[in-house]
Amino acid sequence: MTDSVSIDLPNADLTQLQPIDVAALAAPGDPTHPPRILVLYGSIRERSFSRLLSEEAGRLLRWFGCEVRTFDPRDLPLPDGAEPDHPKVKELRDLAEWSEGMVWVSPERHGAMTGIMKAQIDWIPLSDGAKRPTQGKTLAVMEVSGGSQSFNAVNQMRILGRWMRMVTIPNQSSVPKAFLEFDEAGRMKPSALYGRVVDVCEELVKFTWLIRGRSAYLTDRYSERVESAEELSKRVNQRSL
Repeated sequence: MTDSVSIDLPNADLTQLQPIDVAALAAPGDPTHPPRILVLYGSIRERSFSRLLSEEAGRLLRWFGCEVRTFDPRDLPLPDGAEPDHPKVKELRDLAEWSEGMVWVSPERHGAMTGIMKAQIDWIPLSDGAKRPTQGKTLAVMEVSGGSQSFNAVNQMRILGRWMRMVTIPNQSSVPKAFLEFDEAGRMKPSALYGRVVDVCEELVKFTWLIRGRSAYLTDRYSERVESAEELSKRVNQRSL
C-alpha cells in the first residue's frame, strides 16, 4: 500500500481523513493489491486548472492507498485521425486496460466538456466482442469552470460513463471560478470545494474496493452470453458509418 505519511496534503484535516476500511468492503478472495486508478484531464494549457485538480485527486487517491497513473493528452491525435498503434493512442488504451477505476476531470467550455476530454474518451475502445473493455470499472467525474458553478460537463461525462457501462459513483465535484481556488504553487486552497474533492476520491476508492472483485459477475449479461463476438461484429458492421 502507498505510504500515506509521505504524501503532502497541507489543506486536509488529517484528524478527519480516515484510511479505507478494506475489510468492510472486500470479500474473502477479492484482489488485495492497491486499486489501480487512471486519471484523465481535459486541457493542455500551461496552467491548466483541470490538470491541477487532477493532481490534487491523484495525491488524495494515493493517500487512500491507490496506485495512480495520469495520462498526458498532449500529442494525442483526433479520434480516427491515426491508427490504433499510434504511440499516444496505445499508451491511453493500455492505461485504460490496466485500470480498475478512473477519474475524468474536464473544464467546461461553451457549456460542455472540452474536445480534448472527449477525444480521450473516444479513443478508448467501446467494444471487445460483445463486452465493453470499460465494463464494470468505477468512475468519478469532476469539472472546473471559469465562471459560476455549473454541472454540464459532469452530467455529460456521466452519460458517457453509463454508455461505457462503468459504475459511476454518486458523488461529483464542480469547481467554479477555478482561478481563485488554486495558489501560485498549483495547490487547491482549503474550502468546502476542496472538501468535496476529498469526498469524491474517498468514495471512488470505497466503490472500487467493493466492486472490482465481483465486477465480472455484476456485468455478466444474458444478451452477451447468447451473442458471440462474431455475430455481434456482423450485426454492428452491416453498414459502415
